[in-house]
Amino acid sequence: MKNAISDALVITKRQLLQLARVPEVLIFSTIQPVMFVLLFRYVFGGSISTGQPGGYVQLLMPGIFVQTVAFTLAATASGLAEDMGKGLIDRFRSLPISRSALVVGRTLGDSLLNIVVLAVMGIAGYVVGWRPTSGLPKVLLAFLFLLLFGYALSWTGIFAGLSARDARVVQNMSFMITFPLTFLSNAFAPTTGMPRALQYFAEWNPVSTMVAACRELFGVENQFGATAGSFPSENPLAMSLIYMVLIMAIFVPLSVRKYKNSSK
Repeated sequence: MKNAISDALVITKRQLLQLARVPEVLIFSTIQPVMFVLLFRYVFGGSISTGQPGGYVQLLMPGIFVQTVAFTLAATASGLAEDMGKGLIDRFRSLPISRSALVVGRTLGDSLLNIVVLAVMGIAGYVVGWRPTSGLPKVLLAFLFLLLFGYALSWTGIFAGLSARDARVVQNMSFMITFPLTFLSNAFAPTTGMPRALQYFAEWNPVSTMVAACRELFGVENQFGATAGSFPSENPLAMSLIYMVLIMAIFVPLSVRKYKNSSK
């Protein structure tokens, strides 16, 4: 167990060194979320009435934060598939390291990248008027929730990357998952304007519960439609934790087993 942890930390260090050697990865990882902030804040913000103190940006920022960490799935999947295509994975398999070290180290490395991305987004949000009102402890707890959510989703990316292998296929497949989850949710607009059937899907969507949890921690009032009074709407923090545990309980063993089997 001790060797497995130390091996995973070595792979994590490799991930971080890659960022230093290819800074464009970090630059473009932060530019895209900031572009979403500016786009939704100034292009769509004026057409969406929320009734929130502080305006649309208070509703928007939690959704942008969750969307960004959800895209960790695509980054992890395509990065792993690219490494497999270059033969790097075969080289790691020839080394005397734990079989799970590679996948654990990659998820940790991608999660550490999210810290930088969320910090830059928080600054950008503050510049355009985002002001959390709940106090520093709850704001920090919200960011911790975001990092955990991104980490959980990165395991689905590991499984996708090991399954498809080709980076282009993996990237397209990942975005086919993340885009419906983020846009059929409460991330950018209240679900009350959706058809009733979509409201049920959107408000039980893991992205929606995570957005609702972050809004609660940031001091923003949540708006629920058809499922108002349900467990997710009344307990978004607890439901988000349940979703994270379920995702990891399913995809951690599947990913580790997939990696071990693919090396035979």
